[in-house]
Amino acid sequence: MNGILIIAHAPLASALRQCALHVFPDAGSALVALDVEAQTAPEETLEQARKLLQQLGMPQTLVLADLFGATPSNVAAKLVDGINSRLLTGVNLPMLMRAISYRHESLESLASRAMMGATQGVVSVAATAPQNQSRRTSHDQDQHDHQQ
Repeated sequence: MNGILIIAHAPLASALRQCALHVFPDAGSALVALDVEAQTAPEETLEQARKLLQQLGMPQTLVLADLFGATPSNVAAKLVDGINSRLLTGVNLPMLMRAISYRHESLESLASRAMMGATQGVVSVAATAPQNQSRRTSHDQDQHDHQQ
């Protein structure tokens, strides 16, 4: 089984972990989060991340960071080795849910599935009229714009 480490600007990492544990309460031992505070030096954040990896105690780890080029991502890049750990940036909840669902697969497969989850989780939803209300058309001249 693979471990998952989320590194993101505070409080995003912890918030994502809490959301994931709401759906997958049994994943707590395989999922850790590191919130990067603005005033924390990158070297200190890297040391915290190394400790979290040791705590996970997993043979392989998928590291998820929030924004490519920002401090969490830069720290994570120093942390991963490409063999026992992989880094994906742009973490979102669909990516994390997919990663948790497939954490038992190979690290390469897990990273691929997580990427698919991230992109497939972004969906454009067509606008519809609120329930029990019809849309107004441009020729509804006698309609008032306020509701009571």
